[in-house]
Amino acid sequence: MYELLAALLLGIIEGITEFLPISSTGHLLIAQHWLGPRSDLFNIAIQAGAILAVVLIYWKRLWGMLVAFAGRDAPAEFDPLGVSTTPAQSRDYAFKLAGAFLVTAILGLALKKADRIGALFGQQWTPFHLPATVQPIAWALIIGALWMLLAEQWAARRAARDGERTAIAWRTALLVGVAQVLAGVFPGTSRSAATIFVALLAGTTSRAAATEFAFLVGIPTMFAATGYELLSLWSDGGFANVDWNALGVAFVASAVTAFVAVKWLLRYIQGHRFTAFAIYRIVLGVALLLWLPAGQ
Repeated sequence: MYELLAALLLGIIEGITEFLPISSTGHLLIAQHWLGPRSDLFNIAIQAGAILAVVLIYWKRLWGMLVAFAGRDAPAEFDPLGVSTTPAQSRDYAFKLAGAFLVTAILGLALKKADRIGALFGQQWTPFHLPATVQPIAWALIIGALWMLLAEQWAARRAARDGERTAIAWRTALLVGVAQVLAGVFPGTSRSAATIFVALLAGTTSRAAATEFAFLVGIPTMFAATGYELLSLWSDGGFANVDWNALGVAFVASAVTAFVAVKWLLRYIQGHRFTAFAIYRIVLGVALLLWLPAGQ
């Protein structure tokens, strides 16, 4: 019973924090410090639940891009931003998502092959294996929060001067791909925060448009990472002695809470800045530095 409750709690934490710009890694580190570490397969399962939630939220947008390749217009309601697009515009958006993903995949595989990530943290690190030490995560939370505040202020000034820009340029898309890699190299940065604010800095002054692109590019990125790690676990015999009940509870909890969290965030940013998230990150980062002893 304890394992099921722990799995439920961890799934909820993952679902809430994966797509909010507050770092799921930092929160899972705290939770697993008290509840005990979980297997890579468990961490994969809860992240897969979060991915599924985003696919369900954006299924119309994704379907609209597929329809565009058939040469037909996608209805405006297929776009969460309510923008009617031509097939050419939808295809262009899809190609930019693919470009961002390819940049992430190429750089990520190159880093993994060179084992640069493991060298940074003194251990073998994957997106599903939490780092052993908390200091890098705490500092990434704090520095990332300060960067968020500056980036949004700059984007707000540019929006006031030039008007709101919802279009995603090729430069923006490629930089978002790089941002995903940096978020992986430095746990605690938050993939969603890195991609959203790189998009804002690179020319997309609309918070809604930057967030949409960040979430959509996260779908193939996280699916690919999940598939890669699952294959690695399968070949290494990592599916032995799995508590499938706890895994199922965590997966469902992550999917449901991620769905609610993303829906809430999309409504929230229509009238609010990300300032509250930045303040929360600073508080959490300082708390981690003060709470856990050095080396933990």
